[in-house]
Amino acid sequence: MMSRKIFGIPLPYILGALLVGLIVTVVLILTVGVGLYNMLADGSYNTPIACEQSEGCRVLQPILFTALFLFIVVTGFAYTTLLERKFIAWFQQRVGPNRVGPSGLLQPAADGVKLIFKEDIMPAKAYKFVYIVAPMIKVVPVLIVMAVTPLGPRVTIPWFDGHWYNLPLYVADINVGILWILAITSIATYGVALAGWSSNNKYAMLGALRATAQMISYELALGLAMVVPVMLAGTMSIIGIIEAQSGSPLNWFVFQNPLAAAILMIALLAETNRAPFDLPEAEQELTAGYMTEYSGMKFALFMMAEYLGMIGSSLIAASLFFGGYHFFLVESAPFLGPIFMITKVVLFLIGFIWVRATLPRIRYDRLMSFGWKVLLPLSLLSVVWTAIAVVIGDVFGPVGYTIVSGALFVVLIGGAYFAFFRKPEADPDAAEIEFDPVITGERGGAGWVALQVVGGMLSVPFVLYKNTISLLDKLATLAPEDKPQTNAIEPTASGDSSGAGGAD
Repeated sequence: MMSRKIFGIPLPYILGALLVGLIVTVVLILTVGVGLYNMLADGSYNTPIACEQSEGCRVLQPILFTALFLFIVVTGFAYTTLLERKFIAWFQQRVGPNRVGPSGLLQPAADGVKLIFKEDIMPAKAYKFVYIVAPMIKVVPVLIVMAVTPLGPRVTIPWFDGHWYNLPLYVADINVGILWILAITSIATYGVALAGWSSNNKYAMLGALRATAQMISYELALGLAMVVPVMLAGTMSIIGIIEAQSGSPLNWFVFQNPLAAAILMIALLAETNRAPFDLPEAEQELTAGYMTEYSGMKFALFMMAEYLGMIGSSLIAASLFFGGYHFFLVESAPFLGPIFMITKVVLFLIGFIWVRATLPRIRYDRLMSFGWKVLLPLSLLSVVWTAIAVVIGDVFGPVGYTIVSGALFVVLIGGAYFAFFRKPEADPDAAEIEFDPVITGERGGAGWVALQVVGGMLSVPFVLYKNTISLLDKLATLAPEDKPQTNAIEPTASGDSSGAGGAD
């Protein structure tokens, strides 16, 4: 039995570790069960202790929540890849992964094992330190952004000391959460730029330059779209913005300014380098872009950063415009908050995948033009829209705010219709000559015949002139040439040869 190994570890050692883990789990369950029984018996659960008032809870809560959150996020990242492959296969009428585990559910584990044992190749002329650090710079900012996005409201849970504690489901609540998100997400672009530069590969460098230019083009629109919930909630704290959307789903900011929500989603698509904005890693043009020279776990870190960016972007969009963890019954049952939040994130992930399966990659110059000429003016318009609605709402109350916001939305939709979808009116003068063959060049009808006759008559003198010139040229070539007379005796061929021989 000792000869059997799993990943190089003898099977008895693995069974022993599983047994120890089972014993520890049973002990923890029994301990928590006894504590719950005692707390329910003496009624201490009616007076929970705020986590901020306990030194132990204040220290342990960020550590335990970070560990739990990382487990959820890393597991979610792995199964986001499976979700994408399944949905892409469904859109393309294929089966998708179905070999590893039941219905392919263990495919992420197989992919992880494969990447772990892949050879880690270092390019000969790469800048080694930067080449190694670049994937970390890409991953870490995504995880830091998630520290300020809560999974749910404050919940009350029992602890081993026999007390109930009311604790938050986030790592930190900072007053400048919006600025934190904008600053940290910009750092991730440095990872892409350094990866392309350190690889010493032209395709990788082009991908890095594309990522940098792309970030500059959408960052302003992203920041202005985030200004809208700040104006509506009156705070830059993510928790404060979510709490401002509590109650009915009609309080969600997406219904108060859908234009800003749409701009935010488009900018987040570009932030995560997802289709149709996946220009830094365009396979048909740049092989794999900035990831061309990476392999093994370094390549896996870049892929992990991309899918973690999708999850982080979904958390940001859900928190700023879609109520965060708020939905029906959350105020009375706070444990439903994380369930609703995760559900919204999954729906946004499906939207990311749907866009990739539907839209083609746009051209690089058109992305720049779209960012500067479309997204930026519309984001400014959304800020002005919100400012007008908020000022009128402060004067006339919620009813006036609703009326003005709805009227501005109707005006915006009408302007978009007249600008992009309305066909120009027919010109009566143009309609008269619309089918004129002389104008359209159609080869048929009386107009075309008349044009051919007139053209033939006008061309007769030119044809005669051309033929006359050609005839005169031929006659000139037949006339004898007058050679000039000379008294010099030209040497003969024999004289030339004899002279040459004498010289020799």
